[in-house]
Amino acid sequence: MDGRKWRVDTAPASHRTLIYHKPEGEVTTRSDPEGRKTVFDRLPRLKGQRWIAIGRLDINTAGLLLLTTDGELAHRMMHPSGQVDREYLCRVRGQVSEDQLQQLRKGVQLDDGPARFSDIVPGEMTGGHAWYTVTIMEGRNREVRRLWEAVGAQVARLKRVRFGPVFLPARVRSGRHEELSASDHRILREDVGLSGEATEACLVPER
Repeated sequence: MDGRKWRVDTAPASHRTLIYHKPEGEVTTRSDPEGRKTVFDRLPRLKGQRWIAIGRLDINTAGLLLLTTDGELAHRMMHPSGQVDREYLCRVRGQVSEDQLQQLRKGVQLDDGPARFSDIVPGEMTGGHAWYTVTIMEGRNREVRRLWEAVGAQVARLKRVRFGPVFLPARVRSGRHEELSASDHRILREDVGLSGEATEACLVPER
């Protein structure tokens, strides 16, 4: 490298994070062999970086999806040790008994281990369906639907409305996105125990 001596140093990294309101029918993958629409189709194009989905939503689930260029933040928010909770609005067919709700609060055995809702808030009954707001501490595949199914209930509609401290704003319509400010990105990092300012390794010449 032109005869000079270089050393590895760190420099502030510039990252972006988006709130995306995922509609039903889109998949959370970069490309789909079946040709279905992906969430990445609607996102701003990047140069030298890429969008990372913080967790996934299955094709039939709508709502809040966070996407970032900050791999460190994505990893920490998705990892169980980060203790980042997720909140969902569920429309469940028929009535659910108090015994079934207690089961879901205490925990049930799924095929990939025990799981439970850390909170369940009943809502109104409409047209033979009951509405519930539920909170989970993990993001296993189809975990919310499988929890309800474990007690014999079936989810008709599912929408994620919160991921950690980030809520889905009413102004962000289905299929639209909104970028978080640099200060909000910093708060997200600090919320999961990272330093507020991301850094990246770089080579600098020694004097």
